[in-house]
Amino acid sequence: MNEETFRPKYPIREAARLLNVSVHTLRMYEREGLILPYQKETRHRLFSDSDIERLRCIRTAINEKKISIAGIRSMLSLIPCWKIVSCTEKDRSNCQAYAEAKKPCWTYHHIDNLCASLDCVKCEVYLSFQDCTMVKEAIKNLSN
Repeated sequence: MNEETFRPKYPIREAARLLNVSVHTLRMYEREGLILPYQKETRHRLFSDSDIERLRCIRTAINEKKISIAGIRSMLSLIPCWKIVSCTEKDRSNCQAYAEAKKPCWTYHHIDNLCASLDCVKCEVYLSFQDCTMVKEAIKNLSN
């Protein structure tokens, strides 16, 4: 994917219109940790094409596959982030995302590990899973 795909450009109302959902729904997905939109200093949210694709995937999972938000959150928690960013044994011992399977790694407040210095919005783990097929493919590839 090119950088343009990840450039924040759609205000929340425009993103909601593109997805045919309410602004409230997008804010709920953010609260649930399914999406990390860019926030300007004014706290206004901007969404990228990549975010829109991720949200389409979420909407498909909910509406067509009948997966709950809790189910999606659990599925995203299974992404082996520690392998993707090559965490050390020490990093893993200090990481809730490694120890638990409750929510995606990008929703934790990381302390005393590799991810503490990373911006989750720009992290390879978050950016690598914007469409529905990528989660399964990554897990298949990492298990080989």
